[in-house]
Amino acid sequence: MTGKSWTQWHTAYDDPDSELSRRLVAVRERIRTALDAAKPGPIRVVSMCAGDGRDLLGALDGHSRRRDVRATLVELDPELAARGRAAAAGTGVEVVQGDAALTDLYSAVVPAGLVLACGIFGNITEADMVRTIAALPGFMVPGGTVIWTRHREEPDLVPRINAWFDEHGFELVWVSDKQAGYGVGVHRLIGPARPLRTGERLFTFVS
Repeated sequence: MTGKSWTQWHTAYDDPDSELSRRLVAVRERIRTALDAAKPGPIRVVSMCAGDGRDLLGALDGHSRRRDVRATLVELDPELAARGRAAAAGTGVEVVQGDAALTDLYSAVVPAGLVLACGIFGNITEADMVRTIAALPGFMVPGGTVIWTRHREEPDLVPRINAWFDEHGFELVWVSDKQAGYGVGVHRLIGPARPLRTGERLFTFVS
């Protein structure tokens, strides 16, 4: 991980006109859409590098399926994890403080119907993006959904990210317009699910 202050980074959410706030609106909308489409019964959700969990928790607020959600949020920063834990009190959301890149942390909570990989692809190398995407079928049930984010600054890798998902058994459901200034993508697993490969590190944050 880098020395960036992730708690300070989150202050951009306080500005409703910031790119981060507008991206959050889009992510929450896509989470709600995925929950609307989920089959009756419990909905297993996993969020990697979850921050304080405001994307999922905000999407669940007032949603008709909120009581069906059983979610695990993984966040390394202790302050953000504590905030998320406090915000999730009384819900079916568990916050785990730990390194979201380590597959061992997910062995007891996958496969999931919805995986959130937000705030990751803008902070890791292309090789780690491919490694993470290739591992995602091990996190998911067949037909499961993954929601991810990536900035649209140059080099704009969103088209390549879409292609990498295609190569690893996913189909594109939705991607934000480039003119929005941020990238939010939704993919569905149409290829076979796989057992989670434990003992692996998927990515390392870089400057």
